[in-house]
Amino acid sequence: MVENINAPAKSATLESEGELTKAKKKKGRKGRKRNKQPATSTTTRGGAGRVAFPKDSLAKCLRIPQGVIEQNAGNECADREAAAFAKIGWTGLVGVEISSAIKYGLLERPSSGKVKPTELARKVIRPQQPQDRLDGLREAVLQAPVGRDMYKRYRGENLPDRQFLVNTAVDSFKVKKEHVDAFIDVFLQSLKDAELLEDVGEGKIRVLDATLPAEVGSGVGEEQIKKLSKGVTVQATDTCFVMMPFVEPLGGYYATVYQPAVDKAKLKAVRADAEIYGTGKIIDQIWSGIHSARVLVAELTGRNPNVLYELGLAHALRKPVVLVSSNKDDVPFDVRHVRVIYYDMRDPFWGTKLIDKVAENILSALKNPEEAILFPEKK
Repeated sequence: MVENINAPAKSATLESEGELTKAKKKKGRKGRKRNKQPATSTTTRGGAGRVAFPKDSLAKCLRIPQGVIEQNAGNECADREAAAFAKIGWTGLVGVEISSAIKYGLLERPSSGKVKPTELARKVIRPQQPQDRLDGLREAVLQAPVGRDMYKRYRGENLPDRQFLVNTAVDSFKVKKEHVDAFIDVFLQSLKDAELLEDVGEGKIRVLDATLPAEVGSGVGEEQIKKLSKGVTVQATDTCFVMMPFVEPLGGYYATVYQPAVDKAKLKAVRADAEIYGTGKIIDQIWSGIHSARVLVAELTGRNPNVLYELGLAHALRKPVVLVSSNKDDVPFDVRHVRVIYYDMRDPFWGTKLIDKVAENILSALKNPEEAILFPEKK
């Protein structure tokens, strides 16, 4: 009797153990499937991989902070609540928008799962001064990962053709090829949102330099110099030949702008005046100075004939040249496709900005000389 009573219990136990074993095997198979996914896979419910840069434009990323400020007094709330305050139905794409707003510095996470508008967002959405909104939008551009680096690279220059932007994003800032078109679209739209693009005619768009002195100093400081100099060898005897007028006021920029910029790039500045105008044929000394220089800088403002002559020699020697001008009309038509730094003397910080920008472009020319050579050799 005892055996008959216990038999079904034993059978049930074995059946339960069998089910448990099956469940463990099934769970193990699921785990193995998960482990087969690449460790770097960062897909979202929307199907797009995670990236360092914002996936949404600056203007679009204002609507959630604005909703929270207007409907919740700017207090922290859950992500779904934030979407509801902005009158947006929740989807995975809204989560991407929140992530983008955080990258622009418009939202922050005071605690897990919660968001809150930042002081920067309040500056843009509830400005206290006439310039607050525009200043805030430009600050947001400078906070966005990758985008801020692209902006610093092209600030003060005419925007190049899209393919050059793509090449820069991929080669210099490591944006993956499958993401680069989306990045460029968002980058350009955000510059437009922050009024950082100016139509200068002839189909050219200039990237305005709206950085402040503190930002300029951090843009091309020692850390940035080290980053730009990576892979570039500079010897103590390497020179940068500066082609510019001698007469004031432009002549005075050598000591106040160009020599400090060259020093910042760790090269020795040389100019075609008293420093090489000694005995002997002047043209021979100019030729020697241009020929021996690693890179050159040309101040084109005023279309000085001596500067244009020296520029012609530099291009004949296929030397990388950093072009600078305060006026687009002073840049010869046949060199406008090369990168040109434009500066605005109405800007009270133009000198500081120009020093940093020239230093940056000198280093870029050393690293990628084909970008600064008028007629690079065909590969």
